[in-house]
Amino acid sequence: MSKPLHVLTSPHHLVARFVTSLSGRPPPVEDEVWADSHLVRGELGLWRRMSNQDRRHSIKVARRFVEALPTATRAEIAGALLHDVGKIECELGTWGRVAATVVGPLTERFASYYDHERIGAELAEASGSDPTTVELIDQRGPVALVLKSCDRA
Repeated sequence: MSKPLHVLTSPHHLVARFVTSLSGRPPPVEDEVWADSHLVRGELGLWRRMSNQDRRHSIKVARRFVEALPTATRAEIAGALLHDVGKIECELGTWGRVAATVVGPLTERFASYYDHERIGAELAEASGSDPTTVELIDQRGPVALVLKSCDRA
């Protein structure tokens, strides 16, 4: 689970993430096609439930992940694309996420935002994802640190 300390340790990431969250435009078509090619049916359904902002972010992170790990498998790339999918359950928009980041897991929705990795892993597992994908979404496994660094870049 993420910690409120993240506000102090990764301000650049948070500011960049906030600024890119202000636009609701969908990802470019070529990026959507690229993402679609790495997701199985159930994963694709989850990915499409993500907000446009989160899908744009997930593509950016997944492309960095592939650049950092050219031997990444389809399941690992799917994990990178779905690393934030658990956020769909908290139903917080940009300003709600800002509030949750600043004050911490004080409400049920804020708590689910902080627990999005576990929630996302459960959603992915239920959708039929490969165990490697589920593990990566839950920030576990041999390439979890690579994904984390790509998310914080």
